[in-house]
Amino acid sequence: MFNTWENIRKNAPLIHHITNYVTVNDVANITLACGASPVMADDAKEAAEITQLASGLCLNIGTLNQRTIPAMLSAARKAKELNHPVVLDPVGAGATTLRTQTALDILQTGSVTCVRGNISEIKTLIHGTGNTKGVDAAAVDGVTEENLESSCAFAKQAAQQLNTIVAITGAIDLVADTKNCYIIRNGHPEMSRITGTGCQCSALVAACIAASPAKPLEASAAAVMAMGMAGELAHKHLLPHEGNATYRNRIIDTICHLTAAELNKGAKYEIR
Repeated sequence: MFNTWENIRKNAPLIHHITNYVTVNDVANITLACGASPVMADDAKEAAEITQLASGLCLNIGTLNQRTIPAMLSAARKAKELNHPVVLDPVGAGATTLRTQTALDILQTGSVTCVRGNISEIKTLIHGTGNTKGVDAAAVDGVTEENLESSCAFAKQAAQQLNTIVAITGAIDLVADTKNCYIIRNGHPEMSRITGTGCQCSALVAACIAASPAKPLEASAAAVMAMGMAGELAHKHLLPHEGNATYRNRIIDTICHLTAAELNKGAKYEIR
């Protein structure tokens, strides 16, 4: 599965991002760091055309507005037509009707390869309601060692219902299709203090799937593991006086230098 990481640097896929303006710069930089190339085009008049030039599409609904929603739908339909992978990051689904409905509308295009979100966002897409706290998962929904079996079953059910791979990130990450669930224990708690680690993870998922389109489950899992490992390794290099701004940069630096061999050695996962 870690051939995916080598494939990104070998193939340098171009990824079209329609993302949120809070984290767009970090998304672009982590895409470059992993070996892919980013392009950001969120006007409906060119979204489909840019999607046609790219190898993959990443849609992030973190800062929705009436201009970008048509662009996302147009890009999603073009990606489906071209059989290009699409990653949906349903940021804050469950917090507002607009966010929830937009995520569902994108899923209805039938274009989405992987949905990458927190557990509350995924539960909203499945059940119609969730316990989203702003754009963060509610503690009551969290994946723990105690509820791991039922959480894996939910991830597989969600993959079946949404007809996508589902990547649920949190203290314990789950990446599942209808048959297999990767349980991933990479990461560091301090990552939650940085705005955009989820957005960056979605960008990595899009790059990994675009580089290895024949193995989308393994590619998605590799991306989630890489992001978690970057959080671990970057935190080890923080000096006592450094905080979350430096930590953000060190995560991107770690992705830039992470090798397939290091990913293979440091990945902490099991499959159920």
